[in-house]
Amino acid sequence: MKRLLLLIVRMVTLLIAISIVSFLLVTKAPIDPLTAYIGANSTISEEAKEEISEYWGLGQPPLERFLAWAGNTLRGDFGESIVYRQPVLQVIQERFQYSLALMLAAWISSGLFGFLLGIAAAAFQGSILDKAIKTICLVFQSSPTFWVGLLALSVFAVNLGWFPIGLAAPMGKLASEVTLGERIHHLILPSMTLGILGVGKITLYTRQKLLEILNSEFMLYAKARGEGKWQMIRRHGLKNIAIPAVTVQFASFSELFGGIALAESVFSYPGIGSAVTAAGLGGDVPLLLGIAVFSAAFVFIGNLAANILYGVIDPRIRENGSFHKKSNTPQQATGHGLDCSFRSKGRDI
Repeated sequence: MKRLLLLIVRMVTLLIAISIVSFLLVTKAPIDPLTAYIGANSTISEEAKEEISEYWGLGQPPLERFLAWAGNTLRGDFGESIVYRQPVLQVIQERFQYSLALMLAAWISSGLFGFLLGIAAAAFQGSILDKAIKTICLVFQSSPTFWVGLLALSVFAVNLGWFPIGLAAPMGKLASEVTLGERIHHLILPSMTLGILGVGKITLYTRQKLLEILNSEFMLYAKARGEGKWQMIRRHGLKNIAIPAVTVQFASFSELFGGIALAESVFSYPGIGSAVTAAGLGGDVPLLLGIAVFSAAFVFIGNLAANILYGVIDPRIRENGSFHKKSNTPQQATGHGLDCSFRSKGRDI
């Protein structure tokens, strides 16, 4: 209970700090919200401009604007978006569901493919397959999101025509007429682009952890018993690399959230990332602040859920609070939790 209260206090402190920093950044931006709202070549009168500026609170001092915004936010009112002419919470709610589907698809696909590729690379260490997997992972890790997205669009959408060029649904259809298959079809290419960028880390990490286990002394006993390489991987390797792999994959969720704006901009996907881009170009201060606070809370809650899940997956985290506490059990003494139930001449090895 004490730890939970500490995490809540940390989250509140983090949200306050992010709110202050975000407000300072957006107020010092070179884009004028009033000009972005009415247009640079607008012939509107000065009186009308003053009325619009007063309506949005643009003429108030920054401190008064921040305090007014913070007070409304505590009451659940994030203000009205200048760009979309809708309440900020409504914009976030409508667009976050698309971003969430995109992030989950990319996160699951990158985790599964990265885990399998890491196992294959470790099993064939030093082979052409191992070298090819490592090279591809390094290339993916160093590739910009927008470059991968444009390349995927050019190859799979324009040249091959396998996927639509963008958007989350076919043009000219009402939302009620769009089928689940069509939504998935539009989701594949952007999620594949976003997922590719996360495959490299989980692949290389899984490969390294599995090699450490395969080269441990307990694997010599397993090999002496006549177990084959794939049998050792299945019996002793998979269960010991699963938790570290899940840990790394959960840690990458915030990175996916950070790269989603570029991916959605490339594919014109109507998620929260494209809303950030539109709000930034339009000087939409209420929407930028609302998305900043919402994103920080989402990432923090996600990390908290990950920590709870670790305790469910591995009770040692829940009971001891750390992997580093000493224990006389074979699992903790070896550091890998290997199956040490090999027997010779009636006694345990």
